[in-house]
Amino acid sequence: MEHPENSEEYKGLVVNAGVEQPSSVNPYMKRKPRRRQPTAAEFVEGILKGDVTMLSQAVTLVESVRPEHQALAQEVIAKCLPYTGRSVRVGISGVPGAGKSTSIDAFGLHVLEQYGGKLAVLAIDPSSERSKGSILGDKTRMEKLAVHPKSFIRPSPAAGSLGGVARKTRETIFLCEAAGFDKIFVETVGVGQSETAVHSMVDFFLLIQLSGTGDELQGIKRGIMEMADGIVINKADGDNLERARLAATQFRNALHLFPAPESGWTPKVLTYSGFYNLGVKEIWDMVYEYIDFVKANGYFEHRRNEQSKYWMYESINEQLRDSFYHNPVVSSLLELKEKQVLQGQLSSFIAAKELLDTYFEEMKI
Repeated sequence: MEHPENSEEYKGLVVNAGVEQPSSVNPYMKRKPRRRQPTAAEFVEGILKGDVTMLSQAVTLVESVRPEHQALAQEVIAKCLPYTGRSVRVGISGVPGAGKSTSIDAFGLHVLEQYGGKLAVLAIDPSSERSKGSILGDKTRMEKLAVHPKSFIRPSPAAGSLGGVARKTRETIFLCEAAGFDKIFVETVGVGQSETAVHSMVDFFLLIQLSGTGDELQGIKRGIMEMADGIVINKADGDNLERARLAATQFRNALHLFPAPESGWTPKVLTYSGFYNLGVKEIWDMVYEYIDFVKANGYFEHRRNEQSKYWMYESINEQLRDSFYHNPVVSSLLELKEKQVLQGQLSSFIAAKELLDTYFEEMKI
């Protein structure tokens, strides 16, 4: 019975059925038909024409984890490869708060005005370990570049997988080059492992530092300083000018203690103000001086070849790892082996060996 209150035992009590509520969805609303996914040939044609919308869609495919999207993305990249490699790739890093995004806004406008061409900015945004979400707010701090007709800004979430994001960023560089972008900036998450990944995909690695933050050399550790092809001290203006010059001197002295770079180039330390646009020209004179220097001595091509080899091995490692964890037999055993390790029945190394042995046995079938 729909309303038990209306039964005989509850005489005198009547409960009406009420009015049926209308659907919350407008019955007259027409659903928009899903857009057809462009083919690989259509993607390539659009990218080579410089169509930013098609480029953005292709980058989204590269970032997708769906197997069918990955297959299509790799086909597009393969067809774009003959049109890549003709850009200057610059990695930009620095401590949080050093003014990377503001600096990129100033740097980007300078290179577009002075050298022409097109600029792509690829910013790797840190993701929350809890929610896995990213703010992707770099565009808001690049006010002038964001509206420039010759610029393309693409923030990408790190999403907890630095290696995966770095690989996708490298593939995005190829797509941008095929679309006619002859200057590529790659902004890193901050000081940490991301620097190593970005260093392995750019021609010039620029390190942004601040002065007046205590011990200047604690801000950037030795490994990252050794990767830098140039160090610049931001916010060298007003009362901070003398401190910036002192910091530059300290960094120059520190660089003398490191082994000479393989390129034969001696890294320079300059000061500038991104906010007031002071000293920006000198920084880009340094970048292009470096590019001319390494092209003349053959290191430019050598570095790009080494980077291609590095990413081949990185791709092998990543695909092997994915294949291992997605193997159904291994997946079913993982929880059991983890429990045995936690209960002290197996050592971590023996558990790992048994899982790997199982995987290799499965691969023989």
